[in-house]
Amino acid sequence: MSAYPVLDQKDTRSGFGAGLLELGRDNPNVVALCADLTGSLKMDGFQKAYPDRFIQVGIAEANMMGIAAGLTIGGKIPFTGTFANFSTGRVYDQVRQSIAYAGKNVKICASHAGLTLGEDGATHQILEDIGLMRMLPGMTVIVPADYNQTRLATIAIASHDGPCYLRFGRPKWPVFLPNDLPFRIGQAQILQQGNDVTLIACGHLVWHALLAAEELSRAGVKAEVINMHTIKPLDADAVIASASKTGCVVTCEEHNRHGGLGDALAQVLELRMPAPQEFVAVNDTFGESGTPDQLLAKYGLGPSDIVAAAKRAMSRK
Repeated sequence: MSAYPVLDQKDTRSGFGAGLLELGRDNPNVVALCADLTGSLKMDGFQKAYPDRFIQVGIAEANMMGIAAGLTIGGKIPFTGTFANFSTGRVYDQVRQSIAYAGKNVKICASHAGLTLGEDGATHQILEDIGLMRMLPGMTVIVPADYNQTRLATIAIASHDGPCYLRFGRPKWPVFLPNDLPFRIGQAQILQQGNDVTLIACGHLVWHALLAAEELSRAGVKAEVINMHTIKPLDADAVIASASKTGCVVTCEEHNRHGGLGDALAQVLELRMPAPQEFVAVNDTFGESGTPDQLLAKYGLGPSDIVAAAKRAMSRK
């Protein structure tokens, strides 16, 4: 039996909506901007409660980023909301120049990220966004694991001074983390102790890593499971401490294997403690239309894929 039973099934975008509504109540400087996707981003609660602090920009994402950057000059804390593809790829110039280079306190909140966007297909399933955003100087990048953590992360970034990218998803997903588990930017969470292999995951794949650890335990393998919810700044000390104990690492992410969590972690291992590493990620390809479960299975992001990667990593010790 997992130490993290399923408490509920909720989409992480609803966690964002809940956190944003709480922020609206507690912080009068929080404002929200949306690019014609209020319902999809679950921002309708904030819109109804605080209409004077909500801006419906329409399908004009680049303009939204510019407006958000401008609002920070007056001391506002703007939260922008649209799909991950439109939050990054479509507006990269505006994010780079007006927000990151200018050091503006904008919170870029991106839903429908990765393969689990599902049937909308490859044009909307951005798998490069973590890489795009973590390469920007001064940008904090956060990928929470479930509804509860997305809510807490949304609240946390409002108090963080500087631009943030918050990535979350579309489908209903297991809620397994306690709603009062402290969330600290840049501090990884060790969900399960082990000494044979380290499984480090972010986003939806944290749950798959826990399922994989259960399967491995039945074979006598003790896996350490780490929720690396903050990709930048990465908790390098947690990585080194775990890898020193287990001797090998598997990284798990709903993202291209290039530029994401796996690449960030590989830099840490290379510089501080070389160890075998296996990647569970999309292998340098675009997605396609399908249900989330179909796509996760086809592209090798399921619990059984993590188990296989763990066995490969252990064989290389």
